[in-house]
Amino acid sequence: MFEKMQRAFWKALTPDLVADEPKVIAQPMAGLPADVVAALGGVDNLKSQQPVALTRVRVELRDVARMDRQALTVAGVSGVMMLDDGVVHLITGLT
Repeated sequence: MFEKMQRAFWKALTPDLVADEPKVIAQPMAGLPADVVAALGGVDNLKSQQPVALTRVRVELRDVARMDRQALTVAGVSGVMMLDDGVVHLITGLT
C-alpha cells in the first residue's frame, strides 16, 4: 500500500520520469459483454479496456471507423464519448 502511494506521489511530481502502470489487455470474458465487443469492431480491434468509474469504461480502439454506435445503443450503452487517439469512453449505467 505504501509503495503505491509513494509511486503516485512521485508520478505527480515528475510525470515524465515515472512510468505509467501497464494497461489492461482487452478480454471480452473478463469485462465487456460480447455484444458490446462486437459493436466496438471485435476483439482484434480492442487495444485495451479499463473501468474508469462505476458507470464508465475507457476503451482504446485500433480503428475507430469499425465501431458501430447504433449497435452499442442496442447493446445497452447509454452514451459514447469520443476522445483522441482511438480512445472511447462508454457510459454503461445509471442513466
